[in-house]
Amino acid sequence: MFDPITLKLSVDPLILSALKEDVTSEDVTTNSVMREACMGQVDLICKEDGVICGLQVFARAFQLLDENVEVDLLVKDGDQVKKSQLMGTVKGDIRILLVGERTGLNYLQRMSGIATYTNSIAKLLEGSKTKLLDTRKTSPNNRIFEKYSVRVGGGNNHRYNLTDGILLKDNHIGAAGSVEKAIQMAKEYAPFVRKIEVEVESLDMVRQAVEAGADIIMLDNMDHDVMKEAIEIIDGRAEIEVSGNVTKENISKLVDLGVDYISSGALTHSAPIMDISLKNLHRI
Repeated sequence: MFDPITLKLSVDPLILSALKEDVTSEDVTTNSVMREACMGQVDLICKEDGVICGLQVFARAFQLLDENVEVDLLVKDGDQVKKSQLMGTVKGDIRILLVGERTGLNYLQRMSGIATYTNSIAKLLEGSKTKLLDTRKTSPNNRIFEKYSVRVGGGNNHRYNLTDGILLKDNHIGAAGSVEKAIQMAKEYAPFVRKIEVEVESLDMVRQAVEAGADIIMLDNMDHDVMKEAIEIIDGRAEIEVSGNVTKENISKLVDLGVDYISSGALTHSAPIMDISLKNLHRI
């Protein structure tokens, strides 16, 4: 769950923005059939197996519209849920239930989809020392939700944003002039507490990164045999991350490398949503 400060300062404004996107002046459909307040209740039902995630965000989509809405949950984030399972109920003014329904479900379906997909990949790394990482390949303005979902699914977060850590990629190296120069400049500029990671695409770049004192070396889009040779060159002098088009279908081929980290943009940019519905709305 998000702590109270994060919820108020970072999460609630994004949910409110999503609600405003859906209601620019009024919900004309709801106002057509509900002319006055009336209490109602609706069931939250899972329509496929998966890992549920985003229940707090789902609830806030209603409670930001009306703090009196009651969301009674039978599951918690990280639970494995089954098709047709009743996961909870939402009770309140029917107008609020109808207005908040799509926004709440959009968050819940997206976050649960990421958690489910991440979990399926994390299981393939069980028994190894390798940690599964996400990337910054997230939906604009949804990073806080998507990276949380990765953690719930059993993955780990790479840096949150550009302020969070130093990662010298190909274009940074090109701007600096060389791997060695980029690392040297980063060490001169950044506080000593910051680790310096560098992305490399060849064995020559690996050698330069090791000699320049990189803390983490990312092997990007390398062939399996080339990565093995790179690991021998590094020889424990830096942590190692493997990246580049890593998916559920090919990650098992990387486990034998025994690297520290494997990062995958697919965790957030390619996870399908999980099918979830609000059903059986009735007056009470």
